[in-house]
Amino acid sequence: MEKSAYNMLLLVSFVGMLLMLPEQGLAEQHVVGGKQGWDESTDFDSWASGQTFKVGDTLVFKYTTLHNVAELGSESAYKNCDVGSATNSMSDGNSVVKLTKAGTRYFACGTPGHCGQGMKVKITTVSASSDSSPSSSSTPTSSSSSTPASTSTSGVTRVLGSSVSATAFIVVSYLMSMLC
Repeated sequence: MEKSAYNMLLLVSFVGMLLMLPEQGLAEQHVVGGKQGWDESTDFDSWASGQTFKVGDTLVFKYTTLHNVAELGSESAYKNCDVGSATNSMSDGNSVVKLTKAGTRYFACGTPGHCGQGMKVKITTVSASSDSSPSSSSTPTSSSSSTPASTSTSGVTRVLGSSVSATAFIVVSYLMSMLC
């Protein structure tokens, strides 16, 4: 009888974890500019139009010391390449920005002349549970780090997070039930 109670607990735990997965979804890591990275030769409008950015995803800017990343606070600053009004500046060559809210964010290279030559990108983030256009909200806060997870050649890596933990828990629980 004790073993069946344990198996029932295992089943309930498994179902509970499955119910949590859609809520957390899969986060993607987008290497800005794909293989070329954050560079003057990249067509960022074309690159961004081929991506879907969702809340929870991250942007990874990979660049040389000739460049940096300035987050701009408005579309006007973006259009005018007003990098002097940046709300956040990064220069470590491997900058990570987490997309925490639906909305539009603007990034440009702060090196003189680079933004005017097209080294800028507009990122529109949608909610993780929707592919619809985001509401026009204020610019989300950013979070930077210099240690991204590994990236694929397409510029996107699936981050499985809770799925891996859930699978590990299930395997360990199953093995324990076999031993008991």
